[in-house]
Order: sequence, then structure tokens, then C-alpha cells
Amino acid sequence: MEIRYATISKTGRRHNNEDAYKVIDMPQNNRFMGIVCDGMGGHSFGETASETVCNTISDFWKKHISTPDCDSKVKLACKKTSCAIDQKAFELHHAEMGTTMVMVSIENDVATIAHIGDSRCYVQRPGEGLLYQTKDHIQLDFGWEIVAKCFFSYRPEVAVPDIRQIKLQTGDRVLLCSDGLYKSMAPDILQARMMDDKPLEEILDVYDFLCEKQGDDNYTAILIEYF
Repeated sequence: MEIRYATISKTGRRHNNEDAYKVIDMPQNNRFMGIVCDGMGGHSFGETASETVCNTISDFWKKHISTPDCDSKVKLACKKTSCAIDQKAFELHHAEMGTTMVMVSIENDVATIAHIGDSRCYVQRPGEGLLYQTKDHIQLDFGWEIVAKCFFSYRPEVAVPDIRQIKLQTGDRVLLCSDGLYKSMAPDILQARMMDDKPLEEILDVYDFLCEKQGDDNYTAILIEYF
């Protein structure tokens, strides 16, 4: 198993960056893990919520490196992460805070994808196009988009992940991103650029340009190639 990856995370037109991300690359163990979290606007401490979730799940993965990836592993990580965000909220005088999460863990040639909220994962294959895209946990309320699932202080019942496993092939690419990235460009442009025959860093440079030009939010992405 070999993996290339590139990352980007920028404030955009906001005053501060409430996104968080982390990569754990363990080629000696045939494992790789990436995670992106997006602190929820309209609530305080969005950056604290995203960092707490990002770090807690990453630490769980590092501590359980010998445990095969599976649904129960993801759910246990999310359960412990809900407790961690509750503890952080308690330390901040019972602050209301929340974040979305999307992650991929690659073990040999199997990608385990999990998400809560509206941060997304895309998986594309050369010659076949889009294999998988996460479905946003969004509800409409009087015309407003409401995140129906997320990590939120004292709300463990809404921190329930969707989980999918995909067997990867050489050349497959996986994109994890916050909504600030995919909302800054048309879906066909995002997917076409994702499979450009260019270094991953150059593809993220294109996304960066489009987000700066057309976006109004923080934007974060991890672009991964399996070969």
C-alpha cells in the first residue's frame, strides 16, 4: 500500500478558521487516516469543538492501531469523542458548541469512511468517475439548512455516523473537505479537477483559487491518492 496526500486549510473571508484536520500516515503498518472537522457557525467555540473532535478521534486511532477497521470501532471512537466534547463544554462553563466530522481510514486496500454532518468525502476512480459521495445530514427549516447530525455538547444522540467501506484500486482518489470548499464551486468542476493528471498540491491550488474567488467561509481539504 502506498499513499500520496496533500492538505489545505484557510480562513477565507471569515475572521478565524474554525476548521480542523489531521493526517496519520503509518506506511509501516499499511495504514492511513485523515479527518476534517468544521466548527458550527452560530455557536461559540467552533474552533474548540472541531479541534477536540479531530484530536480525540485521531488519538483513538493511534491507540487502537492493531484493531481492524469496522463499524464498531468507528462507533466507539465517536462515543468517546462525544464524552470529550461534553467535558470540554463543561470546562467552558457549559458552552454550547458543535462540529461536523468526515474521516477515512485506509487499512491495506480498504477505505472505511465515516461522517457526521455536512463535511464530505468523495471517492473517484480513473475511467469510472464518482464511486461514492457522502450524503449530507441536512434538514430544511423554513428555507434554512439545519445540520441534523453533528458532535454537539450534551447531545450524544445526534453524533451518530454513517459508515461505508470501499475496496480501493490503484489510482483511486479520496477527497475529504469542509462545506466551505465544495460550496465554492460547481460539483462537476470539483470532481473534474479532483482527477486531473497533476500533482495533488496543484489540484488543491486550483481549489484554493476558486474558494478565494467565490467562497465566503473557511475551507479545508485532504486529497489522497492510492497507488
